[in-house]
Amino acid sequence: EVRLVESGGGLVEPGGSLRLSCAASGFAFGIYWMHWVRQAPGKGLEWVSTISPVDSTTDYADSVKGRFTISRDNVKNTLYLQMNTLKIEDTAVYYCATMRLPNEAQRGQGTQVSVSS
Repeated sequence: EVRLVESGGGLVEPGGSLRLSCAASGFAFGIYWMHWVRQAPGKGLEWVSTISPVDSTTDYADSVKGRFTISRDNVKNTLYLQMNTLKIEDTAVYYCATMRLPNEAQRGQGTQVSVSS
């Protein structure tokens, strides 16, 4: 059973930083492409970033490119998202997922990120 548990969200001022973590279990994390997606209030799921399983090739949505960094530790079975220069429009629930556009079984419970002055 895929289990993904996100942590690290919180309230931060514009321009601030947060680091999200996702602890993975129940599947072969080290061979999976992994993703971060988010859902802002009243909106649908939005893909944020992807990382490959072995050589850590990364990809980012234009809205976060240059500000967010995805990484992974295949020994600890953990996915990360370093978020810098946060903007109000980054406010959302952030999910780690095994698919780029996941259903509920393919993502965690999420962690809330709120950017406000």
